[in-house]
Amino acid sequence: MNTVAPSGQAGALYWPVQLRRNVGVRSLFAVVMAFLVAYGFLFPGLLTASGFAKFTQSWFPLALVAMAQAILMLTGGISLAIGAMVSLGAVIAATTMTGPLGIAGGAAAVALTGVGIGAATGFIVVKLRLPAIVVTLAGSFIIGGAALLILPRPGGAIPEWLSDLLAGNTPAAFVLLMLIVLLWKLYLATPLGLSLYAAGENPVGAYRSGVPVDGARIAAYAISGLLCTGAGLFVAAQTGSGDPVIGTAFTLNSIAAAVLGGIGFLGGQGTMRGALAGSLLLSLMISVMFFLGFTPVAQYVAQGLIIIGAVATPQFRKVQQ
Repeated sequence: MNTVAPSGQAGALYWPVQLRRNVGVRSLFAVVMAFLVAYGFLFPGLLTASGFAKFTQSWFPLALVAMAQAILMLTGGISLAIGAMVSLGAVIAATTMTGPLGIAGGAAAVALTGVGIGAATGFIVVKLRLPAIVVTLAGSFIIGGAALLILPRPGGAIPEWLSDLLAGNTPAAFVLLMLIVLLWKLYLATPLGLSLYAAGENPVGAYRSGVPVDGARIAAYAISGLLCTGAGLFVAAQTGSGDPVIGTAFTLNSIAAAVLGGIGFLGGQGTMRGALAGSLLLSLMISVMFFLGFTPVAQYVAQGLIIIGAVATPQFRKVQQ
């Protein structure tokens, strides 16, 4: 009986805890739902299998980089090298997958590059006590230069069948995203995953309590690098080739998506579901404004206003309380 009671109590506490975590992003979820309805009205094809597949393909890379940025912000860090990492992943995939390494070897090269660079960046930030924003800014120039050295101009190729699988009329992107979310949930159950929030919210107190703060932060950078180069591989599959500057826009968009999702800059605040919702909102905004005929300038202004409104609404509610 003693073993059943704690498990039952934990189950009873699970949903209230989840609801409290969603308090700060409920307004975001409402805005996302509104844009989903608008997009479905403007583009009825969204409800078809091919329409859903195309939409998730356009969202998938942004979702990955939002997760990559969010995991760093949860530990109190940030990365300005997200876009450069996406570009590097794209050019590595485009220059290896049709060569001797093949698809498996090329995918392994992309993954190992992301994990290696991420872990090295995390080691520098954590062990040398250097500001993450400075290290990743410098890293963005180095990584971007490496991408240009590998592929000075757009080129290379991705096997046609792989492009059709990932960017065709199948919901492969959605399935991959659900698998990644599941793996994230499993990671949070590991010692490093459990240490993630503590490392960002109160690193000194967590360290004194025996939490592997340094390991959790370095692991976060490694996972972030893997997600970024993985996004680059997917973008290369979408275009059928590699581009050394294709990831430039992802850096600021990843920060915007994470902030929209309620991730705090000081660490230990927010959830990954919020970051994913933020990335979905950005994708929906672009699609809806395109169908409404907004000019590019008007789109930027509208995106900025919506982001400010979505982030400010919870703060106004806190002030009123």
